[in-house]
Amino acid sequence: MNKRKRSTPAERAKANMNVLKVNEPCELMAFLMTKFSGISRTAAKSLLSKRQVMVDNKITTQYNFELQPGMKVTVSKEKNKKEFTSSLIKLVYEDPYILVVEKREGLLSIGTDKQKERTAHSILNEYVQRSGKQHRVYIVHRLDKDTSGLMVFAKDEKTKFTLQDYWDEIVKDRRYVAALSGEIEKDFGTITSWLKDNKVYVTYSSMSNNGGDKAITHYKTIKRANGYSLVELELETGRKNQIRVHMQDIHHPVLGDVKYGDGNNPLGRLALHAFKLCFYHPVTGDLLEFETPYPSSFKKLFIKQAPVQKEEKSK
Repeated sequence: MNKRKRSTPAERAKANMNVLKVNEPCELMAFLMTKFSGISRTAAKSLLSKRQVMVDNKITTQYNFELQPGMKVTVSKEKNKKEFTSSLIKLVYEDPYILVVEKREGLLSIGTDKQKERTAHSILNEYVQRSGKQHRVYIVHRLDKDTSGLMVFAKDEKTKFTLQDYWDEIVKDRRYVAALSGEIEKDFGTITSWLKDNKVYVTYSSMSNNGGDKAITHYKTIKRANGYSLVELELETGRKNQIRVHMQDIHHPVLGDVKYGDGNNPLGRLALHAFKLCFYHPVTGDLLEFETPYPSSFKKLFIKQAPVQKEEKSK
């Protein structure tokens, strides 16, 4: 008797999703009702409200979202998904293996021995455990407390170790946007140095090998105005405090950086946001691409200020 071949995790993951290609412009609700013949409008709305629908790998709940030819609509077959609401985290993507979220500034990624406050990790753990106490999430990488932006969490240990052990191969693109003090001269640049912590855990940078970790940061200047610069940053290496120390190296520190900055803090926060994260799914191998808008507070710094009109003296 032939043994039935066991499916792989990738096959099981893909079997849990319906992937549909968009061939002509239409609204998302109409598309779902056409593709799933017999589905009611209420049932289609339920798929959207339970975040079971993604457009180009982004969870979409807007029923009248305008689809364009070439887009990909993915409908999860997972049932009984719990509603996720948090003012500190936005859930961007979820499947049986991973979660991608956008973290607000001021929130720790995970607790430490000294800091036991509410964290991104604890909020997501509470969320998944509403579907069963056996569920939990696993930290894969971290963002500083004062940095906002995209993070990926694993839903099981095997996926966590796959992501961590093969991070450099799995992650295709990871970028930040930062508002810097001063108007940077160059449009593009690369900073290379060796980073090492001193005894009081301040990271310092050396242009020659000091026994620390080699760090490489590429930057592109997006805007200059009002004494500030808006830059995109791409990390070739992912070292502790890399961006903040490298911006200090070129004498244009990140605004609001208490540790490595110059005291310039017009936003009342660290002006650093992880806006782009593209990686190969650790189970299916599919390329997932996530991007968030630049924070609106960053963009407001670059609104051209009208020159002050001098009053004419009355004769």
